[in-house]
Amino acid sequence: MSSVSSSSLPTTSFFSTFSKFQFCPPSFSSSCPRVICHGGSNVQHVATDLKFFLHDALDASGIDTAHAREAREGFCSQIKRLTDIEKETSICINRHVDLGRTALYIAAEDDSLVSHSSVPLPVDAFVARLDDLSMDYCPHYTPSYDSSPEKFLESIERFLYVHKGFRRTSANLLEPQALYLHSVLTHRSGSPAMLSLIYSEILKMLRLWGLLYFDAEIFYPHDIFNVPKGYHKLKSKESDQAHIMTSGNLLVEILNNLKHAFWPFHHDHSKTLFLRAAHAANCVDRSDFVGESGSQIASAKAARHRLDRGVWTTVRFGDMRRSLSACERLILLTNDPNELRDYSILLYHCGLYEESLQYLTKYQEHKNSSTQVLTSSDSESDMEEDAAVDKLITRLNLIQLEQGWSQPSVARKFLGNNSDPW
Repeated sequence: MSSVSSSSLPTTSFFSTFSKFQFCPPSFSSSCPRVICHGGSNVQHVATDLKFFLHDALDASGIDTAHAREAREGFCSQIKRLTDIEKETSICINRHVDLGRTALYIAAEDDSLVSHSSVPLPVDAFVARLDDLSMDYCPHYTPSYDSSPEKFLESIERFLYVHKGFRRTSANLLEPQALYLHSVLTHRSGSPAMLSLIYSEILKMLRLWGLLYFDAEIFYPHDIFNVPKGYHKLKSKESDQAHIMTSGNLLVEILNNLKHAFWPFHHDHSKTLFLRAAHAANCVDRSDFVGESGSQIASAKAARHRLDRGVWTTVRFGDMRRSLSACERLILLTNDPNELRDYSILLYHCGLYEESLQYLTKYQEHKNSSTQVLTSSDSESDMEEDAAVDKLITRLNLIQLEQGWSQPSVARKFLGNNSDPW
């Protein structure tokens, strides 16, 4: 599909386009609520005066984002139901937010971003497939008066993991098929978050039909081997509490998996995502660069080169579009100021310096105003991140003084020139 890159657009029209970015889809721009997935009732909303840019940027590159915008609307329509109580409710008894549909809206938006298909992902069809999975369990259910809750859950897991063949993917979460619900339903291999979501949907349907007669909970594994399993909550131990997945945390986990998988800078897994991007932008102290391996240096340079040219040979090298969309949805969903910072560094790599500075400024304001909640840390990583933020702000201010916002120093083409396979 042919597209018009940002560098070929007239400067004035290019940046006037970005002045109209919407924080939420148009029909939700003023009413889409800020939904928090952290504890506490007096949480400040963040970035309500900031605007997103991804969809408008793709439109400016000649790519139709109607399906992506519709999917984002669907996502917003679901998370606005995520009240303070609902966000801390277990996924097994969640009622107000349709987690399966919300996960499919996430998949539908990203599918539209990378496939440029004229046909949207059939969300309703996959919702029906998820419901059919619960229906398929019924023939395997053999009620018995002496059947214990443990045997009941064992029969569900035998149905899910043996009869249906669902399995946990390898520890490498960079495989896209494991991170999107429609792909997991099709290929039956998924991340712990996706398997937990499917398990919870089965439990909710069985409860709706009156077949689940006890308080069941799902044990979410934090290791790299086990699959989610059910247990009788009345017989749970205190240590099990850390393995209960709430509705809000599940959505954050899904989006964080996508953000990590498609982050364009994978050269140093000992660093945070922000520091990896800051290294690629030379916004950190390079005095310790000589201590890095040749493969890390080559990988960092290769990531920089790929982004400058707008080329991905494989999704394992990252995807700016999907990492941006994950960041935008995380900002909608959480009040973590680090999401503003991470989004900002991606905007910088896109050559959108004014928008990058706007988000960095908001990040610092929110961080400074939350000192009573956020305790300062003297860790080496935190200090390195703070230094990188200061250096990036200084650089952005210099760009503004030297050339203004009217012309990026490097034209980024990777938002519109790619149509990568899943």
